[in-house]
Amino acid sequence: MKAILNVIWLVLSGFWLALGYALAGIICCVLIVTIPWGIASFRIAGYALWPFGRTVVDRPGAGGWSVLGNIVWIVFAGWWLALGHIITAVPLFVSIIGIPLGIANLKMIPISLLPLGKDIVSTDTRYPAYQPA
Repeated sequence: MKAILNVIWLVLSGFWLALGYALAGIICCVLIVTIPWGIASFRIAGYALWPFGRTVVDRPGAGGWSVLGNIVWIVFAGWWLALGHIITAVPLFVSIIGIPLGIANLKMIPISLLPLGKDIVSTDTRYPAYQPA
């Protein structure tokens, strides 16, 4: 089921969202000082391309630098990417079949706003910070 959802996601919105993250990552890597944000953006691009079967968890030991970095990210790139998620979620909600994909799209907004201090892990692996309910 995850594979089917991922293929539908890729066609309807994943490709465009991943392109947005990749563009943000390229811009961040060109501006040498912002390479950590570029790496985070490329990591999220992979998640935006194929999200089902993976989840976002807090990285243990992420400190104050992550908070400061996330503030900078929100100002320069995060809100644009979050807006992209909202814009792509609306047509998915309009089509009845796309409602689960629209929900998944909205669930990606927190990592688009606050990418530093987070890890993207498979839901099949055991991860100390990820405790399923």
